[in-house]
Amino acid sequence: MLGQRELGVRDYKAILGRRWLIIVFLAVVGCGLGYGVTHFIPKRFTSTTLVLVEQPTVPGDYVKPVVSGDTSQRLASMQQEIMSRARLEPVIQQLGLYRDQEGSVPMGDLVDNLRKSVSVAPISPMAETQAQGLPGFYVNVTFGDPRTAQQICSTITSMFMEENLKLRQAQAQQTTKFLGNQLVDAKAKLDEQDARLADFKRRYLGSLPDEEQANLNILTGFTAQLDATTQALNRAQQDRTFTDSMLAQQTANWEAGQNGKNPETLEAELASLQAQLTTLKSKYTDNYPDVVRVKNDIAALEQKIVAESDDVKSTPTEKAVKSSVEPAQMQAMRGQIRQYDQTIKELTARQEAVQQQIKLYEGRVQSSPAIEQQYKELTRDYQTALEFYNDLLKKRDQSAMATDLEQSQQGEQFQVLDPANLPDSPSYPNKLLFSLGGLAGGLGLGVALSLFMELKDTTFRSEKDIEALIHLPVLAMIPAIKLSEGKNAVSPGGLLDHA
Repeated sequence: MLGQRELGVRDYKAILGRRWLIIVFLAVVGCGLGYGVTHFIPKRFTSTTLVLVEQPTVPGDYVKPVVSGDTSQRLASMQQEIMSRARLEPVIQQLGLYRDQEGSVPMGDLVDNLRKSVSVAPISPMAETQAQGLPGFYVNVTFGDPRTAQQICSTITSMFMEENLKLRQAQAQQTTKFLGNQLVDAKAKLDEQDARLADFKRRYLGSLPDEEQANLNILTGFTAQLDATTQALNRAQQDRTFTDSMLAQQTANWEAGQNGKNPETLEAELASLQAQLTTLKSKYTDNYPDVVRVKNDIAALEQKIVAESDDVKSTPTEKAVKSSVEPAQMQAMRGQIRQYDQTIKELTARQEAVQQQIKLYEGRVQSSPAIEQQYKELTRDYQTALEFYNDLLKKRDQSAMATDLEQSQQGEQFQVLDPANLPDSPSYPNKLLFSLGGLAGGLGLGVALSLFMELKDTTFRSEKDIEALIHLPVLAMIPAIKLSEGKNAVSPGGLLDHA
């Protein structure tokens, strides 16, 4: 009695020994039914195409591709595009698919049926190669007619290849166009920064940061020039004052001599000249023109004193003849004074000019830090605009080369390695799978039926069954009694059954 107690391995073996015929019979019947069903189910044929992703012929180090995105993502995007109604409906009309259903089934349902018949399976890269890209993919088309399945598979594969080519070319062209537009804007901004920088250089010419050292050097030179000019001006003014005093003395002596010269006056003039010579020698050498001139004046005056002394001795009573013409010495002094005045005028003008230049360059040096800050800002903006422009120009040129590469079909392409085959046997239904399915179903049904029959069976087959039912231990068992030939042996269980 199954269900009254726990069963062990021996119990299951006993059940299998009693019910094996039912299980085997149902398994055989199930296998036969599964195989027979395959003859009545509509057959479907699968055509397959293997497409490989061919890498660009030109290495990426020379021409960098501009088509972004992973190949797997691009394949998924193309699949969505190709599996759309707008792309599949022309295929249905071109190949004449579902002609027997055109009037009764909406076109949307037909497109859905065709979409379900097409599958795209990417190929996983080999683990040994450690490749990251998609090596290729399969296009599988399952249809009721083998030749039609082949035609659909070829058409879908061609659509993938055309879509990939069109998509890559469109992306490359759009990238080149976008970079070209950005380059025009960057060129305009660069020209604007260039104009601002040029205008700034024109306005602050001479005060730019790179001219600061030159301004300092020029300022140092003008300072030295101002010192030299000031010294020369002071020296000219001193010489002019000294010559003017000498002229005054000479004029006084000459005027006194006109009224009657006396040696004492000449001696005083000689002493004055000697004092002037001593002063000049303290500042100049013996070859200095003023020193030479004073020496000549002293010698001439000494000769004059000697001559006048002789005249006085020879004609003591004779009076000197008065002359209205100044001596050459006095005229020379007046010329020197005019020369000194002209020199002082020129040196004063030069001094003022040098002072103006010093003020100009001092202003440039003082304003250099503020101008340098503005110049750095303009230069930084200009350099940024220039680098951005050069970077865009480089990217635009690379994009143009990549576009030419795509248009010449030398970029990444889809290559059909195995064209769509003509299936010679149906892919559905699979007779082996159906037979195995029927066999498994028959075995399951046989086991279930055997268990059901065991549950309904009330026969006591062992002492454990009795103990499980009456919850009392078994004290004794009647052994099996062998009867004579022609009689059946009676087992204890059988006696209990009959009891």
